Amino acid sequence: MPDPTQKFFDAKPESVGLARNFAVATLQAWGLEAPADDVRLCVSELASNALLHGTARGHGFLVRMAADDDFVHLEVHDSHGRCGCRASLPVVGHPAHTDITGRGLMIVDMLADCWGVEDREPLGKIVWSRFKAGA
Repeated sequence: MPDPTQKFFDAKPESVGLARNFAVATLQAWGLEAPADDVRLCVSELASNALLHGTARGHGFLVRMAADDDFVHLEVHDSHGRCGCRASLPVVGHPAHTDITGRGLMIVDMLADCWGVEDREPLGKIVWSRFKAGA
């Protein structure tokens, strides 16, 4: 099993592409090609969401990746908490065909084997997703 790895990204638009490159390079280093396209797209969506909705002023986001024999685990940590409030939980949207945003979690839901949200201490949340690993 490869060692988990993580990287912090500043709260700026170019960080989404950097997070995507980090995820792809990590999978390549681990020799895992099969979930690479799905992970690449999902990290892009989750990093975009963290940047737009989950980062408090002056805070960036963290991407953490781990793998075992069966799955690749992807986490995006941000600085806005759930506050125990259901309204603050990320949910799969149902945008109209004319909407130009709102499909990020729909894409994650379609591509990942499962995903969810957890509180992060001391503040923030973790949006995680899991993908079947393949060599």
